[in-house]
Amino acid sequence: QMFDAIADIGRQYLLPSAGGASAAAAAELCGDLLSHKGEASGTALARQVIDTYAAMESDEQVAFLKLLARDFGPDSQSITTAARTYVSQPNDQNYANLSKAVESPRQELIRRLNMPRGGTAAIIDMRARLVSVLHEFPELAPVDQDLKHLLGSWFNRGFLQFERIDWRTPAVVLEKLIAYEAVHAIQGWDDLRRRLADDRRCFAFFHPALPDEPLIFVEVALVAGMAGEIAPLLEIQPGENREEPPDTAVFYSISNCQSGLAGISFGNFLIKQVADTLSNELPQIRTFATLSPIPGFLRWLTRTDPENLPVGLDEDERAIVTQPMWWEDEPARQRLMDKLVRLCAHYLLTAKSGEAPDDPVARFHLGNGASIDRLNWAADQSQKGLRQSAGMMVNYLYERDDIIANHEAFTREGRIAASSAVRRQAG
Repeated sequence: QMFDAIADIGRQYLLPSAGGASAAAAAELCGDLLSHKGEASGTALARQVIDTYAAMESDEQVAFLKLLARDFGPDSQSITTAARTYVSQPNDQNYANLSKAVESPRQELIRRLNMPRGGTAAIIDMRARLVSVLHEFPELAPVDQDLKHLLGSWFNRGFLQFERIDWRTPAVVLEKLIAYEAVHAIQGWDDLRRRLADDRRCFAFFHPALPDEPLIFVEVALVAGMAGEIAPLLEIQPGENREEPPDTAVFYSISNCQSGLAGISFGNFLIKQVADTLSNELPQIRTFATLSPIPGFLRWLTRTDPENLPVGLDEDERAIVTQPMWWEDEPARQRLMDKLVRLCAHYLLTAKSGEAPDDPVARFHLGNGASIDRLNWAADQSQKGLRQSAGMMVNYLYERDDIIANHEAFTREGRIAASSAVRRQAG
């Protein structure tokens, strides 16, 4: 009888099939879900909302998100009343009433949408869609804030599972590593096998609700000395004369896998846990550093007024570095090397987007307590590397004794930790 009742509820709320799924009808379903008291039937309703949203065309999904923004926010009059009551009588009960009034019904709706199997993944997909259009529809910001708030709670470090990925990891996860690699594309299974070899490590965070979906993963090379170019770390067949024991762990690729979890930080926890794990496993590893791209450099350089640069590039030189094959021009490369290195150091130390560093990779590592240790000319001669940073890469150094001080100086004062060599290059 219970299952018959659930089926009746499902039939009652069935919407037109794909192509006819309506944002307004789905929003009405959400209203019913919020008012429904039965857990089993509520799960069935939540599943119906999720399936209906998935069947919508792209523009209908945006329309549905707009309805969530418009119709499922907190009631301003209730907030005003509760706030006035609390100000006049600041006791525990009035505080609880104010907290209840401030929380939007959207948050409870999202919690209920999380009830059925696959609900967490569906909510992440919904936020991914929202993030992709937020610049176009800023009125969706309150929905994003609620989603981010709840996902931040559900995906805090206490729920994350830290795992090493190796060749024995299930194929379904290995396939996703190939698909999600965002920094240096994995060229098939042979390439992946090399990246999981004995002198390499790969670690990831998982969540119990998404057991086969890595949230973020990091690839590490165990080498002797600081790595200054990416090609040797990526070559499928390792070179000869590599018998020198490793003393350095180089984080050469960090990939966030779920765009719906953008802005929810896992990377700082992952790097610290990897460092602790490797220190216990391989005590001879004393240096932890990255070999990182500088994706914002040339974009910044071509958009910045030459009058505001410490080293001038004339129009011809600017034109050269925007040409696809400019690297093959040896005289131009030699002529530009010193200027570009100095400008890149200046960029990393001074260029801002709002209050934060302009370069997204710099924001991440500096915010985690790393320091800018060394710029590497001709480190990435791929088309992507030349297009983004004129082939340069940077080593961010994680000195375990300095991480906390660097992080606090950066977050409180905006102070960037950097080596004296990099500061000299920046002038």
